[in-house]
Amino acid sequence: MEQDPRRLLLVHAHPDDEVIGTGATMAHYVAEGVQVTLVTCTLGEEGEIHVPALAQLEAKQADQLGGYRVVELERACAALGVTDHRFLGGAGRYRDSGMMGLPTNDHPRCFWQADLDEAAGLLLEIMREVRPQVMITYDDNGFYGHPDHIMAHRVAMRAAELAGDDGPAKIYFTAMPRSVLEGGMEAFRGLDDNPFADVQRVEDLPFGQSDDEIAACIDGTDRFESKVAAMKAHATQIPDNSWLYGIAGDFGGEFMGVEYYTLAKGSRGEVSGPHKWERDLFSGLPGSL
Repeated sequence: MEQDPRRLLLVHAHPDDEVIGTGATMAHYVAEGVQVTLVTCTLGEEGEIHVPALAQLEAKQADQLGGYRVVELERACAALGVTDHRFLGGAGRYRDSGMMGLPTNDHPRCFWQADLDEAAGLLLEIMREVRPQVMITYDDNGFYGHPDHIMAHRVAMRAAELAGDDGPAKIYFTAMPRSVLEGGMEAFRGLDDNPFADVQRVEDLPFGQSDDEIAACIDGTDRFESKVAAMKAHATQIPDNSWLYGIAGDFGGEFMGVEYYTLAKGSRGEVSGPHKWERDLFSGLPGSL
């Protein structure tokens, strides 16, 4: 059988980021035979812990959460079928910076303080090895403003620039249509566990794009259960009573299995539907199936 020539690279900030925004996409392309490579930039040491028995692993106590999350990420990748996962510069090279404006942003090893060209050089090595045609990362605001997400964007884009012809022909940013957010706000209205309870208008959220800004929509509803299994692997970060599981239980793959992107580099391939969105991130590229 001829080997699938398609190669997809994803650059994420912390363990669990890969699942929430791109889990269905990853599982979808793995199932199609695409080589999927995930690069995670930190261990997520500053994350909250939603498993009481592990509370003392937090940064202010044992500071062992990062090591535990390495195992969670391995389990999540297994659930998605991803076999090629790397930590940027090796596990522990860069530390979780915490939320914007916290003292943890000043830690000498945190990703927010990383030398851009040095970090981009580490990703460049992976790009030259893998030679992905398509890369997924965050927009310049890191989707919602987290410093590590912003830095992941900067590093990914700088590495792609340095890679030249060895870099990806198409680059996508994770995105969420405002129309989908509005549907979610309406669906959760009146529920006790409403993640939008304090949001009056969808425009007040720190993320969201108009339907016209969305370039691609990947329908991974048939891999929805793999995404949920990967979420459960990140037990310290996504509690059992998370509203994400509420969506999964009430709406199945309708919300959780469909993921959206804006196009930052390259030209759109074949589009369809009322919004004229791509349904395949590799569409229009030479050698795509």
